[in-house]
Amino acid sequence: MVRAVAGHRLPRGAPGGEERGAYRAAMAATALLALVATGGLVSAKTAAGQKHLLALGSHTPAPPPVAVQTTPAASTTVARSNSTAERVTTTTAVPVPKVVAIAPKRGAQGVTTGSRIIILLSGPARHGAPMPTLVPPVAGKWSVQGAALTFIPSDGYVPWSTVRVYVPSALARAKHWSFTVGPPPVLRVQQLLAELHYLPLRFVPTAEGPTSGPPATGRTALDTSPTVAALVPSISQIGTFSWRYPAVPASLASLWSPDQDNILTSGAIMHLEDDANLATDGLVEPPLWQALTRAIAKRALDPVPYDYLMVSENLPEQLVVWQNGRDVYNSPANTGVPGATTETGTFPVYARFSSTTMVGTDPDGYHYDVTGVPWVAYFNGGDAVHGYWRYAYGYPQSNGCVELPVDNAQVVWGLDPIGTLVTVSP
Repeated sequence: MVRAVAGHRLPRGAPGGEERGAYRAAMAATALLALVATGGLVSAKTAAGQKHLLALGSHTPAPPPVAVQTTPAASTTVARSNSTAERVTTTTAVPVPKVVAIAPKRGAQGVTTGSRIIILLSGPARHGAPMPTLVPPVAGKWSVQGAALTFIPSDGYVPWSTVRVYVPSALARAKHWSFTVGPPPVLRVQQLLAELHYLPLRFVPTAEGPTSGPPATGRTALDTSPTVAALVPSISQIGTFSWRYPAVPASLASLWSPDQDNILTSGAIMHLEDDANLATDGLVEPPLWQALTRAIAKRALDPVPYDYLMVSENLPEQLVVWQNGRDVYNSPANTGVPGATTETGTFPVYARFSSTTMVGTDPDGYHYDVTGVPWVAYFNGGDAVHGYWRYAYGYPQSNGCVELPVDNAQVVWGLDPIGTLVTVSP
C-alpha cells in the first residue's frame, strides 16, 4: 500500500507556512492522479481525520470524494492532465470514373444487328447510377460486372440505322458516340421468307426451354411474330428449317444451305420484290427489309404456289414443272445447238413478257429479228423459256433458249413468275 500524504517529506527549498500547505495539497493531487492511472490503492484522510481506501480500477463502488484544497495553479495542472486530443474526421470524395474503351467503336460501319455494346470504365460503376441510353430506343438489357457495362439487344437494331449511345454524368464522365448498323443476317432473311412461304421450307421456332429442345408441334414462327412491322426482330431466331413438301427434287434440295447466300434464297427474294413492286435484283437492301417486315405484320403469304422448272437435255429433251410437292406439267422442249448451247445450272426468272421481239445471230452467222415471240420468261442473260414454231420438239434447235410448243409455253408462262428457279441439267 502506498500512502499518498502521510510521511511525505518536502524537498529542500520548499516554501513554508501557508505556502507549504498549498504545496502539499498540490503534491497530494498529483499523486492521486498517478495512482488512478496505474489502478493502485489510495489511503487518504478527510478533513474530519477519517481514513478511506480507494481500490482504483476495481468494481467496488467508489467512496465519497476526498476533499482536497487546491490553488488555482494546481487546478490548472489537473485540468491539463485530463485533456484529450480533439478527434479529427476526414471525407474522401470518390472520383467519377472515365470511359476508357467502347465497342462498337465510334463511327463503326456495318455493325451486325445483334451486336453487344460494351463500355469499360476506369473504375467500378456507381451503385444505383442510371445506365446509358440509346437513340433511337432499342429493346434490351444492361448488365454491370465491376467496371464493365454490357448491353444485349433483345430484338436487334433496325438494319441500316444509326444508333447513338449516351453515357450519363451520374454514371461516368459524360460521353456519347454513334455507330451504323448493317443489313440483317442472311439467316434472318431466310427465316422470314420461309414464314411467308416464299421458300419451299418452313421455319419452326424451338420449344421453350433448352436451345437444343425439339420444335414445338404445330407451331410456326408466324404464330408469335409481331403484328407491327417495326417490331419484327432483326436478329436470327432459334429454330429449325424443314421442307414443306414430302417429295423434293434432288436438284432443288441441293440448292439449300441455311445461313448462306444461295440461288434458292435469291429467287425467293426476287419473287417477293416483284410482289412488292420493287426492282427484282435479289439483293437484301432497305426496301426489301421493309417489304419483308410489312408482309410479316400483315401475315401476307406468297399468293401463288411454289413452282420449280427442270429442263433435261437428255433426248428427248423435256421441261417439267414441279409445284408444291409434285410434278404438275411436262412438255417437249428444244435447247441450244452446238456453238450456242444452253448453259447448265440453276437460274431465277428475272423478266417476263407475254410477247416480245428477239434479235440475235445464229452460230452459222445468220442474223435474226423475230417479232411477236410469245410467252417469254428470261432466266439467264439472253436465254429464256418461250414458245416457238417448230415442226418437231425434243432435241437441240435453238440459239440457247428453251423452246416449247406455243400452247404449252402459255401454260408454263402461268407457272413461272419472277424468281422461279429454272434448272438445266445435261
